[in-house]
Amino acid sequence: MATTDTPTRGYTATKEGLLKRLARIEGQVRGVTRMVEEDRYCIDVLTQISAAQAALDKVALGLLDDHARHCVIGGAASEQDERTVELMAAVGRLMRRG
Repeated sequence: MATTDTPTRGYTATKEGLLKRLARIEGQVRGVTRMVEEDRYCIDVLTQISAAQAALDKVALGLLDDHARHCVIGGAASEQDERTVELMAAVGRLMRRG
């Protein structure tokens, strides 16, 4: 019986859904590219960019939640402080965007 060395991550249980959502976002971004190529109205392009950013934000919040539950709370007690620092640094990076 073969075993894999793939680590379990906070998002492992929802990986398939996460990949589908990211594929949809990728499609949105390609759509923005097409809009620019087609010289579409600026506000329409900006609206689509905003939608793609909102979709990425939703993915990021889900990953933060998964990390908090699986890697911080569900992780080894000896690693909780370090993982909490990592979590808060990631939150800080997401909030500074733009």
